[in-house]
Amino acid sequence: MKIFSDYYNNTVKLAFEEHPFSEKPKHVLVVTRIKGKWLLTKHKTRGMEFPGGKVESGETAEAAAIREVKEETGGTVRTLTYVGQYYVDGKADQIVKNLYLADVDDLEEQETYYETDGPVIMSELPKALQTDERFSFIMKDDVVTSALTYIRTNKL
Repeated sequence: MKIFSDYYNNTVKLAFEEHPFSEKPKHVLVVTRIKGKWLLTKHKTRGMEFPGGKVESGETAEAAAIREVKEETGGTVRTLTYVGQYYVDGKADQIVKNLYLADVDDLEEQETYYETDGPVIMSELPKALQTDERFSFIMKDDVVTSALTYIRTNKL
């Protein structure tokens, strides 16, 4: 388990094992690829980030991950792999998120991308991701960098 402070100085616990914090998390984050490139979304206020969001009532975390990728990028998930889970001990709330890896084959243009401006495809993510102002705070703590290392190391 990795413990660190996030962008807002909240304590975060990240584990690459099966549901260490909750069997029914209420949030998801989906590291997404399309044809060997990274698929992100551009949030209207936060900047570029991987798709994610809340698990709706009656929905599984897996279904939420697939839905969020579709809503925010127009991508249809071909494969979804559970990567890990993290717990954020925030000042006002505690949040548990499942972390997934998704592969998408194609994007379908949509009338709305909800709170985002739609898909962004990048061949590579910048090495200085944590300091790049184009990216959301979600991309700037050790969750994403650790997940990317885990994905590469385990050849997911």
